[in-house]
Amino acid sequence: MTGMPLFCDPDLTVADTLRVSTGGVGVVFADLGSLRDHLLEVPDDDTLVLGPGVLDDEAFAVADYMRVHRPSLGVVLVRREVTTPLLQEALRSGVREVVHERDALGLGTAVQRSAHLAAAMRNQPGALNGAAVHPQAGSPLSPPQGVPGRKATVVTVFAAKGGCGKTTLATNLAVALADRGRARVCIVDLDLAFGDVAITMHLVPSNTIADAVPLNGKLDPTAVEALLTHHSSGLSAVVAPTEPSAAEQISPGLISHLLEVLRAEFDYVVIDTPPSFDDQILAALDVSDVIALVVTPDVPALKNLKIAIETLTELGYPADRLRLVLNRADAKVGITHAEVERTARMPCSAQIPSSRDVPASINRGVPIVLDDPRHGVSQAIRQFASSQLPQLASSLDRYTQVNGHTGHDAGTQRRGLMKKRRPRTS
Repeated sequence: MTGMPLFCDPDLTVADTLRVSTGGVGVVFADLGSLRDHLLEVPDDDTLVLGPGVLDDEAFAVADYMRVHRPSLGVVLVRREVTTPLLQEALRSGVREVVHERDALGLGTAVQRSAHLAAAMRNQPGALNGAAVHPQAGSPLSPPQGVPGRKATVVTVFAAKGGCGKTTLATNLAVALADRGRARVCIVDLDLAFGDVAITMHLVPSNTIADAVPLNGKLDPTAVEALLTHHSSGLSAVVAPTEPSAAEQISPGLISHLLEVLRAEFDYVVIDTPPSFDDQILAALDVSDVIALVVTPDVPALKNLKIAIETLTELGYPADRLRLVLNRADAKVGITHAEVERTARMPCSAQIPSSRDVPASINRGVPIVLDDPRHGVSQAIRQFASSQLPQLASSLDRYTQVNGHTGHDAGTQRRGLMKKRRPRTS
């Protein structure tokens, strides 16, 4: 009975209803005492669903204990009413997800996510009983390993919730790094089912990443060149398939091989991702130098951010590679950047302001860092790049200073960026 979901509610009928609604697999308990005895005997169940009959204080105490002693066990809370104060307290206590009792689909999805993470951890040495995960090198879950001769800096942009501005950050960051062709930059759209990089940048690709499937194992610079779509800013793109069904054919091994080739050919590789941890995304995270976690100041986004950080930590990714990016940072919605930092337990590396100009630039297909270099959003993205990618700091800092603090005309503003390109280093 290992690796099964557990359901607890004082009303056994309710507990069993929850079990049935998620597929009919699992063990039900009417009290926390019986549940505790079971957990002492079975060390690797993956999910604990606490029903609406379990008091809030008891549920939070259980989650807080499991977060320390059994971090691989995801606690999912089912409630008759989901409020903002409840979500905030749940986040603080270590509850993975809070689901309304009538949301059977949401509960099923939460249990599946928890099971996927627990299964990944069970397959790694030392993952049981809350021990730190140290994946074996070369596995799809292994943390980034240094690659001899690597030339590109790999930046993966990730958000655990859709609508946080992840693709906007990825595309604008890539354009900022490209610096009108002064650096070789490739953006890779790994949202394989619903990627938006091509449409956001008004690209018309001849080929997509799906065209690499027949070449798996035979990818070389010439083959990868055929996959690229070039943008007027000087960057290149590997775009997502046009048919969502093609995503199933793209293996983690293919992603790893593709990124290996791109790292040898470019100065920077920026990766846009879907809001999920699948094997393809883990393959990208494995080679990432910087993982930019995008969040907006709202409780659902914070909840998912907390889950994402815990997941990355449990899978062994170094904390010093994580960067917190607060989008729409100036939104007056009752959550400050300090509260975001407390939830994430890390400082914000960038605060990007809200602006109607951003969706307008997307609709025109012109990234805002090109459309309006002086814009507050543009400057925030360039500042993030310069502070988190030191090798680019000098040119981007000059650009930000010129555009943000002087009254020179456009020609003068650009001259600082059009100097002789620095030598490429390995």
